[in-house]
Amino acid sequence: TTPFEFFNFINKLKEGVAGIKDITLSVHCHNDLGLAVANSLSAILAGAAQVECTVNGIGERAGNAALEEIVMALNVRKDIYHAVTGINAMEIYRSSQLLTHITGISVQPNKAIVGKNAFAHEAGIHQDGILKEKTTYEIMTPEHVGRQSNELVLGKHSGKHAFKEKIVSLGYLLSDDEIEGAFVKFKLLADKKKDIYDEDIDSLVAKSHPLEKYELKYVNVVCGDTVAPLSMVKVMIGDELKHSSSCGNGPVDATINAVEIIVNSKAKVIAYEVKSIRGTTEAQGDVSVTVEQNGVHITGRSAHTDIVVASARAYVNALNKLYVYNNVKKQVCSLEIRS
Repeated sequence: TTPFEFFNFINKLKEGVAGIKDITLSVHCHNDLGLAVANSLSAILAGAAQVECTVNGIGERAGNAALEEIVMALNVRKDIYHAVTGINAMEIYRSSQLLTHITGISVQPNKAIVGKNAFAHEAGIHQDGILKEKTTYEIMTPEHVGRQSNELVLGKHSGKHAFKEKIVSLGYLLSDDEIEGAFVKFKLLADKKKDIYDEDIDSLVAKSHPLEKYELKYVNVVCGDTVAPLSMVKVMIGDELKHSSSCGNGPVDATINAVEIIVNSKAKVIAYEVKSIRGTTEAQGDVSVTVEQNGVHITGRSAHTDIVVASARAYVNALNKLYVYNNVKKQVCSLEIRS
């Protein structure tokens, strides 16, 4: 059926069935024509008090009406539907992810509300508008459904404003001239490559700064349920290869401790996060490590199928960013003194 037809059908039921005012009218719509949510909302407008729906629209054939879409339509357009559900919208995204994990059935990237691209923006004018005022292109915020933030997808259509935000989010603290130089290189890369990843941005900035000091050359860990975690690492500093080993509270902690023995940065790890790039046992782990030194917070990132290796690389990445930041700051101070 169609929304208009279903609206009239519910109205006819209300008009023609005796005692229906004392009955909770419920609808159950399938998505064979992609109209399950639209039909459910039309039924609500016509007076239905209950809607049967499912998380992610999961169900036989083309699925059922998607709970997340109905809830957010009612929340966002209260002026039209005048209906409340009592559902905590902040748990919507987490529930969607949980169902995906349990069933192994992923939602399509462009799925409304919970899809990967639901709050992603690539066009330069969209990115600039979102950064200045979110409501320009978003009728709701990612936070409303329990997501962390909208995503600025860098590509050939991205502008300088979005590029600068990405640079900052990756933990780099660059001057306007440095950002300008990196942006020129980014546009050249974006013309050749459709998808720009964080690692590409790291590479662009690294080429603009021949100041990276540390290079992780080797990681080996021994761990298990009956032995204390032990990590052995080798780090290249300039032309010198240094090695060390350390124990820790787990293989990642042991590895970071071993690297710190070599570099002696005195930076403190204040945040650590691991995400799976793909949902299989062969997935790469996307690791971010945030360090703090003298009130400055820098985040390093890396991805690898081995979480320990990814963690070590992310930590070294953060230390290199910190080294770049400290050298840039020294250069600025030197210029100020000379002037």
